Order: sequence, then C-alpha cells, then structure tokens
Amino acid sequence: MKQPFSATEENYIKAIYILSYEIKTNNKVGTKDIATILKVQPSTVTDMLKKLKSKKIIHHKKYGEIVLNNTGILYAKQLLRKHRLWETFLYEKLHFNWDEIHEIAEQLEHIQSGTLIDRLEKFLQYPQYDPHGEPIPDASGKLPTLPNTLLSKIKNKKWYTVIAVKNTSPEFLKYLQQISIQIGTKLKLIEKIPFDNSIKISFSNNKQIIISGKIADHILVSEI
Repeated sequence: MKQPFSATEENYIKAIYILSYEIKTNNKVGTKDIATILKVQPSTVTDMLKKLKSKKIIHHKKYGEIVLNNTGILYAKQLLRKHRLWETFLYEKLHFNWDEIHEIAEQLEHIQSGTLIDRLEKFLQYPQYDPHGEPIPDASGKLPTLPNTLLSKIKNKKWYTVIAVKNTSPEFLKYLQQISIQIGTKLKLIEKIPFDNSIKISFSNNKQIIISGKIADHILVSEI
C-alpha cells in the first residue's frame, strides 16, 4: 500500500504542527516560519504547501497563514508520537545521550508500521514524556498535560524541578549538561539581574551559577 505522504512531506506536516502548537502562542504560521525551522528556502516551502493543499491536509491562501486541518493535526500528532517514543527507546534502552537521540529519531519516525509503534509503546510501559520532557501523544492523539512555567519567569525563591526543555538542539543540550541541568534537576532562584535578564540559581548541593535569560527561556520547571 502506498504511503500517504513522503518523508519530506511528513517533515513539513510536523513542522507546521510544532510551530502552531508548541512554539508560537498565536498559532499563526507563515512561509518564513516553516523555512526557518526546516532550514530551506521560502520558495521551496511554497512548492510543498501546494502539494499538501492538494492532498487536503492544510488550509492555505496565498500570502496567508498555514493551518493544519483536523486530519493534518492527527497525522502530525502520530509523527510526534513515533518520534518521541523512539527518543525514549534510544535514551532508556540503548543509552544514547539526550543530545544524540533527536537526529536518529528523525529518521525512525517515518517508519509506517502502526503495530511496531504500538508494541514499542507497550515495551516502554506507556511513557507520557520523552527524555527532553516533551509530551508523547497516545494512539488517539491525546496529549498529557505539560506545565508551562519558564525558568525565566519565576519570581519566588522556592524550589523547582526541571521538567522539560523547549530547545532540543545538540548544542543546547550539551551546554545544559555542562552546567549540570537535566530533567529532574532541582533548583531555586537566588537573584534576577535586570541589566541582561540573566538569573542566579542554586542547586540542591548548594552550588550556584548564573545563566542567561535566553537559556532560562528554554527551560520549563514545576514548583516542588
């Protein structure tokens, strides 16, 4: 049976979903947004959008916003499900570092066997979050709740736990590893520095560091 979408088309569908629901707060996605996240030329995006529109997966008007229809949203969630389950498998069972798993999962997410993914999910005991703390959709597309408190936005000096990161680039994850921040790390705010929005934080071992506001903008925490 012919696959409904090519791997490249799937990359676009997933990118539109991530931009609409995980990156942008107003759900307004344009051609330039997609070109940036996929690192391609806007003209290439325009050509692909025509294909996706002809396959009735998106709504798109010339110079207008790009919106996934209900079929597109569900398809994108299933791509995310596969991607994040594979990341969990690579991290937990094959012991890859958390900065290595994204690129490999990008290749594995295009496997079409639904039975394989169902069995993978069962083997992993139905995880709700991947190693980066990102929510994993279930088979029906339902997502677990993810608290959205950014480290950069906390004001009180209570203890928090790192629950997710919004940036999964190897460079960012390696940097977090260098400064001893990972999923589950406990920390608290010591001081905010208004000059450059950097913050001083303390770990449970009393070690203190200063991180930039830009870094803190990509770390999600939950109050203990």
